[in-house]
Amino acid sequence: MKKYLKIAFLVIFISFICKLQAGNINSDSLFLRANKAYNHRLYDSAANNYQRILQQGKVSATLYYNLGNAYYKDNNVPLAILYYEKAKKLAPNDADINYNLSIANTMIVDKIDKIPELFFKKWWHYFYNLFNADVWAMLSIISFAVLVAFLGLFILGGGRKTKRIAFFFGLLFLFTSAVSFGLASQKYYYTKQHSEAIIFTPTITAKSSPSDSAVDLFVIHEGTKVSVLDKVDNWVKIKISNGSIGWLPSKSLKEI
Repeated sequence: MKKYLKIAFLVIFISFICKLQAGNINSDSLFLRANKAYNHRLYDSAANNYQRILQQGKVSATLYYNLGNAYYKDNNVPLAILYYEKAKKLAPNDADINYNLSIANTMIVDKIDKIPELFFKKWWHYFYNLFNADVWAMLSIISFAVLVAFLGLFILGGGRKTKRIAFFFGLLFLFTSAVSFGLASQKYYYTKQHSEAIIFTPTITAKSSPSDSAVDLFVIHEGTKVSVLDKVDNWVKIKISNGSIGWLPSKSLKEI
């Protein structure tokens, strides 16, 4: 009986591995097919193949970037901006992503002035975006490993000078490990949350409350990026870059 159970388990395990490999091969095949279609200027076909990869649960900055390029070449600027923004969430310092996103943003109607950031917020954003979540997590692990080494040196070290050095360096790497872990967690959470969106209605008026009969506040157009503040039924509370706040129907936008 045990022999048959082992054989059944082995068959199930092999089937799972084969299915997993088949999925990866299929994704790779679709990616190559999409790139080939893009190179032949078949942008709609390229976008469809990239979308099929997304439907398999595969996500990467490169995939989003290529999808954005396909939509841009197909003259679908709102979708291009959406996927460039998704790519930027995963790779905020990628020069190609930022450049193409800036080009796409020049093609939308709204030119909204941003509220100037305070200098310390600029520094924080620069530091925060130095690395992605994986790199910050790796730095946290390395810092913790070094911390353990200095802790061991502090406990086992013989001289007072050695203990003093181990103590101060241990504090330094404790701080580095904690900060890196916090940034990794925050970056990971940011990639999963949907606090921003792109407008997909050619022209729409923001309301003072979640109701069609509410007071009109301001008009925005497709391709504009907004912050998502709240959701009530089929309405979304949004804020644009100049600080203005209003309500829009949820069907008028797509979350990043």
